[in-house]
Amino acid sequence: MANAGCGSLATILFLFTFQAALLQGAAQIPVVSQNLVTDNVSVVEGEMAIISCRVKDNDDSVIQLLNPNRQTIYFRDMRPLKDARFQLVNFSDNELRVSLSNVSLSDEGRYVCQLYTDPPQEAYADITVLVPPGNPIIDARDEVLSEGNETEMTCTAMSSKPAAAIRWLKGDKELPGKPKVELTYDRMYTVTSRLTFTVNKEDDGVPVVCIVDHPAVKDFQAQKYLEVQYKPEVKIMVEFPQGLTREGENLELTCQAKGKPQPQRVNWVKVDDDVPSHAVITGADLYIENLNKSYNGTYRCVAANSLGESYDDYVLYVYDTAPSTEPAAHDSRAGEGAPRTVDHAVIGGVVAVVVFAMLCLLIVLGRYFARHKGTYFTHEAKGADDAADADTAIINAEGGHTNSDEKKEYYI
Repeated sequence: MANAGCGSLATILFLFTFQAALLQGAAQIPVVSQNLVTDNVSVVEGEMAIISCRVKDNDDSVIQLLNPNRQTIYFRDMRPLKDARFQLVNFSDNELRVSLSNVSLSDEGRYVCQLYTDPPQEAYADITVLVPPGNPIIDARDEVLSEGNETEMTCTAMSSKPAAAIRWLKGDKELPGKPKVELTYDRMYTVTSRLTFTVNKEDDGVPVVCIVDHPAVKDFQAQKYLEVQYKPEVKIMVEFPQGLTREGENLELTCQAKGKPQPQRVNWVKVDDDVPSHAVITGADLYIENLNKSYNGTYRCVAANSLGESYDDYVLYVYDTAPSTEPAAHDSRAGEGAPRTVDHAVIGGVVAVVVFAMLCLLIVLGRYFARHKGTYFTHEAKGADDAADADTAIINAEGGHTNSDEKKEYYI
């Protein structure tokens, strides 16, 4: 056992003697050579880092690893530094690989891989320690919101290294925030993001999510659900009849009202008139029996809560009991039951075509008769054409009246 202790002591003495001799004899400044390579390391606080010193072409030179204070961690496969967190992972002629467990911020810095050549060669591995932020915290200015109002939220990610990035989501839509970064006394970063937006009734129950992006964590987020109050939404539904409203039938309407806070009651009124005396109103339902045309008009359902009042209209038009033709079914919204009017544009077009055709016919006939005005022949004085003198012509003309066959007239 004494021999073992002496051997260990001899090894350490050899190490320091070897280093001293090397440093004393080597007046040259160590050079960075591509023959000796290593890698930078990023590690989360509390986890393990691996440092690897690799030699491409080794000529039996000694490899050692130094900490940022240039203290020897490993000389070949021996660990002079009394820090049990450093453990040898692999040692060969071409590699010295060491693990460092339970990494803390004090371990951050530049580690040196050194190869004892002439001159000595060095390669540097920078260890960066990542510190994840604490759980993100969302603060809301308003717990309960009203439709159309503007609100503000803040999300804070504390004590991280490096500084975290914060994103906002409202439902599936990303919203821009205004970040503020503060460096604390212990070299940690605190990031606060401020979000301002306007809400509507569709935002009620929608989550607002604060997402923290940091290399030390994944899927780090916090969320808060919106509570938005809004005035009622009102819609009248026709329960009966499904088609047209006719004399003698019954009418049943239901008023659907949704709001936040929920409307406590709804009211039925008839615009510019009174609701029929025998109409039955039960809660949100309106029931009228034995319809007739005197009930025609606009029936309104009104609902209210602390944020305001809303209404929906239903226009009732009662048709005859036995129409000649069955009109098509119509929608049950406001204006339902209004009589269908004849398409006056179609009638007007037909009348215009007929009038235009008649005018064209009159113009053609007028032009025809004007062209042939006074053009006809008569055979009353046919004998006058052959007389030798005027007296004979008169006699022949007068004598011609006795012949009824010669008095025919021809019009062309």
